[in-house]
Parts: sequence; C-alpha cells; structure tokens
Amino acid sequence: MEEEITLKDKKLLEKEEEIQKIKRELSQIREGSSTNKEQIPKQDKPTSPKETKAENMNDEKKEPSTPGSSEYSTFILNMLHSFGLQKTFSGHKKCVESIDYSIFDEGRFLCSGSSDKTVRIWDTNTAKQLKIFDGHSASVYCVKFSPYHYHNYHQKVIGFASGDKTICLWDFETTKVQALNGHDRAVRCIQFSPFNGGQYLCSGSDDNTICLWDTATHKSLNVFKAHTLGVWCVEFSPLQSANNKNVGAGIIGGTGYTLCSGSADNTIRLWDVETGKESIIFKGNTSTVRSVKYEPYGIGINGGGNAICSGSDDATVRLWDIRSGQANKIFKGHGSRVTCVEYLPFISSNISNIRVAGGNIICSGSVDKSICFWDIRNDKQLHKINNEISIFCLQFHPLNTMNTKKSHKEFTLCYGGGKGRIQFRRLICD
Repeated sequence: MEEEITLKDKKLLEKEEEIQKIKRELSQIREGSSTNKEQIPKQDKPTSPKETKAENMNDEKKEPSTPGSSEYSTFILNMLHSFGLQKTFSGHKKCVESIDYSIFDEGRFLCSGSSDKTVRIWDTNTAKQLKIFDGHSASVYCVKFSPYHYHNYHQKVIGFASGDKTICLWDFETTKVQALNGHDRAVRCIQFSPFNGGQYLCSGSDDNTICLWDTATHKSLNVFKAHTLGVWCVEFSPLQSANNKNVGAGIIGGTGYTLCSGSADNTIRLWDVETGKESIIFKGNTSTVRSVKYEPYGIGINGGGNAICSGSDDATVRLWDIRSGQANKIFKGHGSRVTCVEYLPFISSNISNIRVAGGNIICSGSVDKSICFWDIRNDKQLHKINNEISIFCLQFHPLNTMNTKKSHKEFTLCYGGGKGRIQFRRLICD
C-alpha cells in the first residue's frame, strides 16, 4: 500500500514539473522580444549624423516581423488567447447550418438558417431575434444578405437555399418572398457575385449542378455541369486587380472572375464565370468537400485569389495552388469532418511593426466541437478553441472600433452549430 502511494506521488510530481516547464516556455515566448533587444550590444563610439540618418532609413525599410520570430510568436499568442465568449443567440430548435452578417442603416444584423426549417434575423448588439421565416418544408442550408437589393433599392433582402429544392429572396421588412426554381434536388449553397453590385447569384445542389441566376429578373442564366455528385459549396473569386483592364467586360460583367465549387464527389472544380466552362479539377480529398474559400484580395500575386482553402469530411484543411492544381499544404488536427473554413481578416499591431495578413492564417470549424487556427507560412496549428457545440458555420465580423485611450482593432468570431446555438467571441488586437 505504501508503495502504491509513493508511485502516485511520484507521478503527480512529474506532472507538476511538466506543467511548470510549459509555463516557463510560454513566458520565454512572451518576453522574447524584450530579451532580444537587451542582448544587442551598445556601440562604444558615438554615431555621426550621417550614420544616424542611414540607420533611420534602414529602419524604415525593415520588413514586418516574420513567422518564427519571438515578436511574431508573442503577438499571435496574445491575439488568439484574447478570444472570450461574449454572446449566445438562442432560438433555433435544431442545428444552425449557416450564418451571414450585414450592416443596414447603421444597424448590425445577423441572419441564420437551420435544419429546423426556419430563417431568423438577429440584432447583433442586443442578441434579440427580430424576424422569423418558417415557410420552408425542409432544412435551410445556406443564408446570405443581398448587396444588390440594398444598394439599388434600399431593400433588406436575404437569399436562402433549402432542402425543398428552392432558393428564396425574402424582404424581411415587407415579408415579400420571391422563389427561384430550377434545381431538381436540395439546394446546399448560394453566393452573391462580387461584380455588378451582387446582381448575380450562384447555387449548388444535390442534383450535381451549379446554377447562375440574375436576381433582378429571377431567371437562370447558365447551368454548370461536371460534378458527379451533389455540390456542397460555391464561392466567387475575390475582386480582381485594378490593373486588369478586362474587368467589367463580357455578357454579365464577370470577365476575369472564376467560380469554385466543392462536392460530394471529393473534388474541387474551377469554372469560368462568363463561359461556364470548367478549367481545373483539384483532386486529393478522400471525402465530401464542404467548404471552399479563395485567398483574400491583395494577399497573393497579381491581386490575390491564387490559392483556395478547403475543408472536408476527411477531417483535413487543405490549401490548393491554382497555378499547379495541387494541394501544397494539408493541415491535420481535427478529429472529425471540417464543415467550414475562413481566412482571418487583416490585422495590424501597434507594436514592433507586426502586420498579420488575413491570407496567412486560416480558421476552421468542425463537428468535433473545435475551432482551429493555422499559420500557412509555418505550417502549424496556432491555437484551438474547444466548444460545447459542433461547429457548422463561422464568420469574422470586423468591428473596427477605436478607443481614445488605447487604439486597437476588434473582430467578432461568430459561429453556429449544434443545439441551435449561435455564439460570439470577440478578438482584440492591441
């Protein structure tokens, strides 16, 4: 008996030593930037005005802190650990499949679609439900605010896709609903165009097709066919480079833009928006591709959009190079299917000239109840948030608030999933 107690005490002591070691390492990372500065030797002789001027010019040309440096590590660590649960929106009776955020007349709104067959509108400031649409006979898989209707007619319209084969455009002030009919099976996803003020909408369906719609006329313009199983996600390419003289040309004004789709056939396909022709097939996933996102505008070469991030039922997050058609990075860390991926918004720090571009950090959500952050330059998992609900959708909302005493940027990470819940976490970047 005494021997067993001694062994238990020994194990507890070892664990305590391990915990203390981890704490010391974290402390070293946080203090790394100041330690490095202290280790730089001081010059014995005074510098001349010319030398001082040259040094100042060199300082101006210095690149921001790079991944792997102590300053960068400290900033990322502090930034991600500043996430705190802020609000919970409760109302849906079943899983929240999709969310979207918008600002109308200085009001901040969130819409959500659920497998309880309803669409709901929320005031993000008060977390109160404002409107509910319950006219569907099946799950609502995707919701999006329409930029076209608001900017052209000052109408507050939401587009949403359902398992009842329809896409609806709902003016949630007048309660008027316009249906877009054309798919033969459940509609899984929709996306408004980044060109022509969001006039066009693409949709993906279990009938294996992608449709391109004109929301002004409510007519289908084109049907993209190549997938052999249902289409689960669609995404337009980001705003094109200002140097691209062809932007705005073409039948619908989408010259230079592409469309990306992920499917239950395990492939991701790239399409020309104007012609509807398939240009690239990305193969490598071993299960359904549930989410695709283009690299943000301004990050990559020639204006961005040269990479595509994806999440799959094979529990991986992959980064695809459009030029080579290959997955050049595969992130493994989730324990179950990855339902959603997003790029972190652009963040700027006031200290040490650190700038973290949104295209360098990927956020992913999974039904394993976790949200992971990945640094694509270091090929590492930066942080993991464990939740009490499965994650089915997530989105970043830039608040850009300013404090007179302390300048900072704020972002809200909003996510929805199991138990009918939507939750907000606020990220403060000092």
